[in-house]
Amino acid sequence: MSNEASQAAVDPPRLHLSDPTVRTFVKLLVNVLVVGVINFTVWFAITFFVFLQTRSVFATGVIAGLFLVSMVATGVWFGSLVDHHRKKTVMQASALVSIVFYAACLVIYLLTPAEEWTNPGSVRLWSLIVLLMCGVIAGNLRSIALPTVVTALFDETLRDRANGLVGTVLGISFLVTSVISGLLVAFDGMRTCLILAIGVLAVALVHMHFIKVPESLSHAAAEGEPRKVDLRGTMKVVGSIPGMWALIAFTALNNLLGGAFMALMDAYGLSMMSVQAWGFVWGGLSALMILAGLLIARTGLGSNPVRTILLVNMALWAVTVVFPMRASVVWLVAGLAVYMMAMPYVEASEQTVLQKVVPYERQGRVFGFAQSLEQAASPLTAFLISPLTQFFFIPFMREGGTGARWIGDWFGTGDARGIALVFVLIAVLGLLLTGYALSSKYYRLLSRRYREAPDAATEGTPPSAAAV
Repeated sequence: MSNEASQAAVDPPRLHLSDPTVRTFVKLLVNVLVVGVINFTVWFAITFFVFLQTRSVFATGVIAGLFLVSMVATGVWFGSLVDHHRKKTVMQASALVSIVFYAACLVIYLLTPAEEWTNPGSVRLWSLIVLLMCGVIAGNLRSIALPTVVTALFDETLRDRANGLVGTVLGISFLVTSVISGLLVAFDGMRTCLILAIGVLAVALVHMHFIKVPESLSHAAAEGEPRKVDLRGTMKVVGSIPGMWALIAFTALNNLLGGAFMALMDAYGLSMMSVQAWGFVWGGLSALMILAGLLIARTGLGSNPVRTILLVNMALWAVTVVFPMRASVVWLVAGLAVYMMAMPYVEASEQTVLQKVVPYERQGRVFGFAQSLEQAASPLTAFLISPLTQFFFIPFMREGGTGARWIGDWFGTGDARGIALVFVLIAVLGLLLTGYALSSKYYRLLSRRYREAPDAATEGTPPSAAAV
């Protein structure tokens, strides 16, 4: 082993606040954190609010589906905006658009009689939901921009650790959000939530204005290119990377299965506890996501992030088979604890792979394209699983139902057990999918590409042309 390699093994790379680049990154993370908290709060709150007002699992499933459809529809376009504009400008525009939508929602909410919200078919209710969703989706511009900022600011030896800090910010967002949204909905519906959202986003706009970014981050990544989405060119870049289509396909199928949990988890949790307690549970569990992000920032993701993605997913699906087996708050919380601890590793690993193998001037579009394809399957699940659960699995597991007679003596009966049965069946499919992915040639191809590829930030447009 060479002296340099020996020294690296003894003294692995670290992020130090004494570095001006790291300080700038931390300021950006704080701003992203503030905006993320308020956007998550709004979305958690409307989901809680609709379920508590209507008691409709179908309605909450449709909300999840609409959200995912919007993510799919906007991902590629948002990625193009990220590549062709300064990322600081993109982040500011994102917050401004959200403010406009939230203000419109506040007006609708204040002018609508309270009894209108109890009708799951109310036009005003769904108008409120759609406008809120637009405000939240606008914040997705930041989630696409942030990993490209990491590529520009840090070399490949530090990116996994920087991605760990991004995961920490996401964890803090969940920690604060779940508690705030549960309390706000319980005591004041959506009114205070919307007023708070408008105020916080205004503060974030001012804060972002005063962040001074390095000269190396003063231009658009794709400066000089025609300002177009160029979907064909993006697909060509993805196709040129061995195993990348397979990674996107795996994540899409994984999300197809995971969409069931997005559609049903709030209904499952709220069937066991109050909205305040459910909010505090998510708040406590989110501390584990923060811990995971800090661990990644300290230790990294290992030599093969592709393997990390699959092994962590295997563990997640294994746990998901187990925790719904009993109608127990303890089992539910334990299962969610594993999930919250593991998810930052999956997200950081995928970002780290893309940041190395995708040319920097294309990263916004590739991140957006990958997000769109990966999320494309989830709306289908969300739209299908909520009515299927409402009209088949729940009656199937009620007293007198076929499922209750077959397995009710040990699995339990009732509405919540119908949802739990869906979770178990989905998790078994997830285990089979991940096992296949681990044994496939595509896993080996992408792993080799990651090890052998030069750093993408050194090819095409250099990091000095990046933009925040």
